[in-house]
Amino acid sequence: MDLSPESLDALGVHESVDQVFPPEELERYLADLPLEVTIVDDDGLEAVDAVVTLAYDDAMLGLEWIHSIQAGVDRFPFDDLEANDAVLTNSTGIHGRSVGETVAGYLLAFSRRLHRHVANQRERRWERPEWDDAFTLPGKTACIVGTGTLGRGVAEILGALGVRVIGVRRSGDPLPEFEEMYASDELREAITGPDFVISTLPLTDETSHTFDAEAFDAMREDAYFVNVGRGPLVDEPALVEALEAGAIEGAALDVFETEPLPEDSPLWGMDEVIVSPHCAAFTVDYFRDVGDIVRENVDRLERGDALRNRVV
Repeated sequence: MDLSPESLDALGVHESVDQVFPPEELERYLADLPLEVTIVDDDGLEAVDAVVTLAYDDAMLGLEWIHSIQAGVDRFPFDDLEANDAVLTNSTGIHGRSVGETVAGYLLAFSRRLHRHVANQRERRWERPEWDDAFTLPGKTACIVGTGTLGRGVAEILGALGVRVIGVRRSGDPLPEFEEMYASDELREAITGPDFVISTLPLTDETSHTFDAEAFDAMREDAYFVNVGRGPLVDEPALVEALEAGAIEGAALDVFETEPLPEDSPLWGMDEVIVSPHCAAFTVDYFRDVGDIVRENVDRLERGDALRNRVV
């Protein structure tokens, strides 16, 4: 289906975006668009032609255009959208810097032992690290699995910190942000040597449980694993077993197979695990970044140009 400006009279900001930013902020930011902008819940979708959303509801199948505030779109039913002539766009391209800085924060926490200092502070415990616990990042190697916007953003930040960055992508073709590149079928070889293995993959049928027991066995015993892609990329019980057995040193995890992470998960209590609540991309400018893509696509519609970040 090809959208046209005439087919859009009202744009809804779905209340689900409140998990990331107040919907009122985006509503105000888009108030100058040549169409009505309003905040909606699932019941209010029938009053709009398009929606900006975090969550998916089947009621959205009746809309002309759906824009996801995330880059990941695994929750949207592509076949159903196509059957109902609903256009889907996403927010690819806006998360590289914020996620890159978050990953850098994880690595700096591990290297400078900051996570342990924070834990000790809660216990009012004055405890210096062992002489050989702390290290610096220059000269270390990070393997980034997934070289899209997120992966390249992470690579740019880590490279500036002196980390040697290698990557894994489907084709294995080189990219300027990476010193070395492996193809996806060379994953085990790629993750054998690095100090850090970082997942920025999208979730697809092919990438589910990419990081399983065999993958963790392939990593160095002193390596850290970082996941800022999607939770189901990881076989979580296998990760827990690897951490408990000392097969890898630690992990920083922003996404999980079940969210929120269940209270009884062993990951909560592990000294060398950092848990964050799926917020690696959060920034005060998130709503502006999303709004700029929406505004650009409205302008593109008026010019008759192809939509930016069209998925379906």
